Amino acid sequence: MTPKTRIYLPGTYATGENLELSEEAFGHVVRVLRLIQGDAISVFNGDGFDYLARLTEVAKKRARIEIVDKSEVANESPLDLHLGQVISRGDRMDFTLQKSVELGVRSITPLFSERCGVKLSGERLQKRVAQWQKIVISACEQSGRAYVPKVNDAIELDTFLAQSTQALKLNLHPRAEHSIMTLPMADLAEQHQSKVRLLIGPEGGLSTEEIDKANTLGYTEVLLGPRVLRTETAALTAITALQCRFGDLQ
Repeated sequence: MTPKTRIYLPGTYATGENLELSEEAFGHVVRVLRLIQGDAISVFNGDGFDYLARLTEVAKKRARIEIVDKSEVANESPLDLHLGQVISRGDRMDFTLQKSVELGVRSITPLFSERCGVKLSGERLQKRVAQWQKIVISACEQSGRAYVPKVNDAIELDTFLAQSTQALKLNLHPRAEHSIMTLPMADLAEQHQSKVRLLIGPEGGLSTEEIDKANTLGYTEVLLGPRVLRTETAALTAITALQCRFGDLQ
C-alpha cells in the first residue's frame, strides 16, 4: 500500500486507530485529489513520525481513515535555528517562511521594527499569524518534515532582543567583520548546544539604534557578501549558509 499523498492531521493517534479526517484534510484528500475508499495516504501530527493510513469511509461531507503503520522520520537538521524575521510586505513574508521551513528552521518569530512597513494589530494580526502557521504546515507536507516549526506571536524587536537564550545570536550587517563561513568559532555544539538565533531586518534595514542595541545584547554581526540583498533573499541565503556550516546541507 503506497500513499498517494501526505497531509498534516492534528491530534494524537496510534496504529490500529480509526479516526475522522479534519475538514481541511477532507477537502484536500477527497475534493481536490479525489481519493476513494481503500486508497492509502500518509498523515503526520508533528510528533516526528509518519503514519501510513487507509481510507475506510468516504462520504459526501466526511471521511475516515485507519492508521495502519507508523515510521520515524529522521530528516531534522542538527542545527536548532530560530528565525527572527521583521515582517515584510505582501507575499514576501509568506515566501520567506515557506522556504525557511524547507531549509530546516525550527521556530519563527515575526517582528516589528522601526522601519517595518507593515501595520498589523489585534484580530488582523492574529489571523495573519494563523495563516503563516498554515504556510509552515504546508511546507512540512511538501518537504517531508514530521516536526512542525511554531510561528510565535509577533512581537516588537526590542522584546525579541531582550529574550534570554543560550543560542549563538547573529545579525546581518553589510559592514560586519566576518561572514557566517568565517565566524571564529571552534565548536558551535559545545558553546551553544547547536542553537542559533538569526535576526533578519526589514526591507529598509535596521536602524542604527537597533543595530547598536543588538550588539549590546550579544548579537554578532555577520555579512553575506558585497551585494545588497532583499530581506527574503538575505534570510534564505543566511539560513543556507548556516545549514552548510553547522547543519546538514552539503
